Amino acid sequence: MGPRIGPAQMPDKETKATMGTEDTPGGKASPDSQDSRPSVFHNIKLFLLCHSLLQLAQLMISGYLKSSISTVEKRFGLSSQTSGLLAAFNEVGNTALIVFVSYFGSRVHRPRMIGCGAVLVALAGLLMTVPHFISEPYRYDHTSPEDMPQDSKASLCLPPSSAPAPAISNGSCSSYTEARHLTVVGILFLAQTLLGVGAVPIQPFGISYIDDFAHNSNSPLYLGVLFALTMTGPGMAYGLGSLMLRLYVDIDRMPEGGISLTTKDPRWVGAWWLGFLIAAGLVALAAIPYFFFPREMPKEKHELYFRRKVSALSSSAVSKGRDPPSEQSPGGSPEKQNGLAQVAPDLTVIQFIKVFPRVLLRTLRHPIFLLVVLAQVCMFSTVAGLAIFLPKFLERQFSVTASYANQLIGSLSFPMAILGMVLGGTLVKCLHLGPMRCSILCLLGALFCLLLGLPLFFVGCSTHQIAGILHQPGTQPGPGLFPGCMEPCSCPSDDFNPVCDPSTHVEYITPCHAGCASRVVQETLDKSQVFYTNCSCVVGGGPVPAGSCNSACSHLVLPFMLLVGLGGTVACVTHTPAFMLILRGVKKEDKTLAVGIQFMLLRILAWMPSPVIHGSAIDTTCVHWAQRCGRRAVCRYYDHDLFRNRFIGLQLFFRTGTLVCFALVLAILRQQDKEAGTKATVCSSGPEQQLLVSGPEKKPEDSRV
Repeated sequence: MGPRIGPAQMPDKETKATMGTEDTPGGKASPDSQDSRPSVFHNIKLFLLCHSLLQLAQLMISGYLKSSISTVEKRFGLSSQTSGLLAAFNEVGNTALIVFVSYFGSRVHRPRMIGCGAVLVALAGLLMTVPHFISEPYRYDHTSPEDMPQDSKASLCLPPSSAPAPAISNGSCSSYTEARHLTVVGILFLAQTLLGVGAVPIQPFGISYIDDFAHNSNSPLYLGVLFALTMTGPGMAYGLGSLMLRLYVDIDRMPEGGISLTTKDPRWVGAWWLGFLIAAGLVALAAIPYFFFPREMPKEKHELYFRRKVSALSSSAVSKGRDPPSEQSPGGSPEKQNGLAQVAPDLTVIQFIKVFPRVLLRTLRHPIFLLVVLAQVCMFSTVAGLAIFLPKFLERQFSVTASYANQLIGSLSFPMAILGMVLGGTLVKCLHLGPMRCSILCLLGALFCLLLGLPLFFVGCSTHQIAGILHQPGTQPGPGLFPGCMEPCSCPSDDFNPVCDPSTHVEYITPCHAGCASRVVQETLDKSQVFYTNCSCVVGGGPVPAGSCNSACSHLVLPFMLLVGLGGTVACVTHTPAFMLILRGVKKEDKTLAVGIQFMLLRILAWMPSPVIHGSAIDTTCVHWAQRCGRRAVCRYYDHDLFRNRFIGLQLFFRTGTLVCFALVLAILRQQDKEAGTKATVCSSGPEQQLLVSGPEKKPEDSRV
């Protein structure tokens, strides 16, 4: 059977669960169970189906924020550091409760606890949408008064006497506005925390429930099906994000006359909240069956048909003299595990708190366990950074829309990661890899993952020239090609309505900064395109289209994603062999606890700090911040070279840490193997010396032996 990540079951409970079908002749139910026919919910296969759907929906709602993080930043004026902290708060409640749930879960009704956790996840998903409904409608043009259409004359080059009054005055930045902003951000953080708390019982209780009541030979297959189906959840989250971000954020309250934005406009904000509503509804529907499953069900009696065929083939191979696999799957021994994992359900909370630190220190003293966990911490730190900020990186570096960035990630990265996990498990199973070979496979995977990341430094291009902010080497910084071209204009300092001069590839933060005095809307069948004319800072006076300049290296986005996907595939190959090293590196009675400690350390050392570290590094590359009520809000322009070098540099830093840890694991295993060989030689040297003394004529033969 596969390793139990959830709570350990007492022998009497397992015996009690199987008495109804196995203790009577012919496998018939006992008299107690004949009073009523078993319901359809007394079926482990149905539980497997329901749990696969629930975990898929739960991972979808947990991963959806990552697909829309850049949109949430723009909507609520958050920095990358704050958005990274928001994403990390999903792990706070989860980490605080996961150890206690894993050890005291056998005392409760596991299916109902899973259902309650799923209901909490659904409510947290609904809470994530509340900021949209309590906030004012999104205004992408902050200079136009609220009673005028957005992108009006306020952003044009007009004399001070005829310029309209600014929409945002010092009076509007009141304590009420700041309190409302803090309330919105606080609701987002609270919802993320509740998402983590609700997810605590779902995976460990579900895995242990399947492992307890499935046939011993079917349990690994069922868990494999569960993991394979649920791994598609994050990929579907990015697919859902791709669909929702094509819709305007205020689709439920569109302004009169519509909007003049397109999805490629840097001010575009998609309907980020709509995906949470859909995912929360799916989780709520998936939670319903769990309130009908029994606390215990009869253990599955029969092995699956094709599993019996495989077992028969294996038996015939062994009977012909071929050796069976040298390693048993973890947990496959008929002997019951003892130790803390066995007695923990009988401990009180106070007793468990007293015992846990001692067992934790004993587990961490295993060098193999500690190094493999540190290697996984480094590996998952790269995964956390990529999962949260890769969409934003693609948007900025290659001028793609948020929808297309999510589509690329969901359709390329996650399928290739799943392929890597399947390939790693297949190699371990088919080649019967022991600890030494598992460490070699992990080391090679980490090495190739590092090598595939090196070309990413060179797949990209510099930021185009932005008048007054960034200038290309060899050009003069300034508002435009003509000094003083915007002097007669009264340009608002906090406006953001970029236009691009296609002839020089120079971007201006507003039409006013380009000296444009008029605006023209060109209607087509499916969309409208805005142009600005009579621009004094542009050669020929324009027209210039609204929107940012396209990146000169947009065509490199697919090669970049291919390299990222290949690196993810190679990295995921190490997942199963690393897990086997953890199970082989600790004592038998500590395996359950070791797996729990592994997941706890991954959350504390990788999933929680990594988003904040990546977000802080990204913020240092910003060259122009939006200001909101005197405080720094969202970043509008980045130095693309710095962004790429620091983001990819962090990735390679963590990948190097993974490589070093796996190299140390291999060195320790070789040293242990050498010491074991030395001990075996010493133990066998005594009889050999006696033979040498009594029969010198046999010396060459004995020496050769």
